[in-house]
Amino acid sequence: MTPLDYDYLRKLLKERSGLVLSADKQYLVESRLVPVARKASLPNLSDLVAKLKSPAGAALASEVVDAMTTNETFFFRDKVPFDHFRNLIMPGLVAARAGSKRIRIWCAAASTGQEPYSLAMALREIMGKLSGWRVEIVATDISAEVLEKAKAGIYSQFEVQRGLPIQLLVKYFTQAGDTWQIAPEIRAMVSYRQLNLLQDFSKLGTFDLVFCRNVLIYFDQPTKTEALDRIAQVVAPDGFLVLGAAETVVGLTDAFKPVTDQRGLYQPNPASHKTSGPKTGSAGNVLKFAAAGAKR
Repeated sequence: MTPLDYDYLRKLLKERSGLVLSADKQYLVESRLVPVARKASLPNLSDLVAKLKSPAGAALASEVVDAMTTNETFFFRDKVPFDHFRNLIMPGLVAARAGSKRIRIWCAAASTGQEPYSLAMALREIMGKLSGWRVEIVATDISAEVLEKAKAGIYSQFEVQRGLPIQLLVKYFTQAGDTWQIAPEIRAMVSYRQLNLLQDFSKLGTFDLVFCRNVLIYFDQPTKTEALDRIAQVVAPDGFLVLGAAETVVGLTDAFKPVTDQRGLYQPNPASHKTSGPKTGSAGNVLKFAAAGAKR
């Protein structure tokens, strides 16, 4: 691959996914895109770039983005955000939404589903407190391929051993040979859709909680700021934003403010928030916690 080819790929990835690659990452691009070239029956990466530049390159461009975007994830990853979810976020939202009994959650980088399913299991564990509530989890990702795996909810032994407590594995998964499939009632709690965070997502409606973890680290500063400002427009004024451990809003935007002494947790800044309040929207599956369902 020539330097010009690499520059073209860097520009394409930045425009399509926000991914910023430094000049010394050519080895990474080559390792991930050689299989894509082979699958397309192209002898080398220069031919792959030539195909990308052609009118027939649109589908191939999607495969390139899929191959280059990182899909590292596991159940209850980093633990702290899920402690926040159980101990701070949900109690706060339940008190604030006592009148409507509706909560909307967005997982903005769902990958293969471990994060939204972790939230779904955590919710299922507190069903008794949510009798009669309607809770919606919308999960999005740029990659259609990983979303298909997420919808199926089938994981390897290695995947279920990463972060998933044994009691939840026994309670919510069924083993089939060397794989485990998450229970239908947990899968039904999550609605998946393909979405690029660089594009308009206002039609998703307004959310009470947004998990957007380990995505901003791949963006340059202007793209981070733009993404955060647009996320602020879909978070309820008293809602929450959860970022990854290595991410922050500080120095990027005043649309959010850190929650004191709670790592990775943010709330809209009243001085700059412009949304009109939470809406139920029509996107995604809605789970109703009925009284009968709470008797588990």
